[in-house]
Amino acid sequence: MKRQFAGLSMLLLFLLVLPVYAGAPLDTVQADVNKVLDVLRDKTLNNEMKKEKLRVLYGQMFDEGELSRRSLGLNWRKLNPAQQQEFIHLYREVLEKAYIDKILAYTNEKIVFTKETMLSTDQAEVQTKIITSSKEIPIFYRVILKDGAWKVYDVFVENVSLAMNYRSQFNSLLAKNTPEQLLEILRKKVKGQ
Repeated sequence: MKRQFAGLSMLLLFLLVLPVYAGAPLDTVQADVNKVLDVLRDKTLNNEMKKEKLRVLYGQMFDEGELSRRSLGLNWRKLNPAQQQEFIHLYREVLEKAYIDKILAYTNEKIVFTKETMLSTDQAEVQTKIITSSKEIPIFYRVILKDGAWKVYDVFVENVSLAMNYRSQFNSLLAKNTPEQLLEILRKKVKGQ
């Protein structure tokens, strides 16, 4: 009986610590950011090639569904499943339009990974800073553990949350528009209208 209990205890202990094998949040974010930096530093790639590689890395690094849900907040439930999927796609394109040129403008600034803080058993914050010649810019990545992998669901730049910033914009739009109208607004934004 004691052996069965010991065996069961070891199995439970293994199952409880299994998420540890996913890799530390800081290590995951650092590896992902370094992949992005490798693309940006690659002088054999033109900007279009870099954008394509960065799109792939974004998909690997971010939990797009979680970021989208958090960016819409309670309004997420107002969208039906098809609208939610379209929103995720459009939101990704909106973010790309807003940030790709800033990312491509990287000029070899130093990035320091300073701290990892566990927010819960499946969420953490990884603190980094970009060091330029004139200042330090704090960037914090909020990550969530899903399916054995740490994925980014929010980014804080100088203490401003990406998800919360967009949530205020989306809340304002949804106060006056239907979910379908919001999607149409995003479609036009993506097309550059």
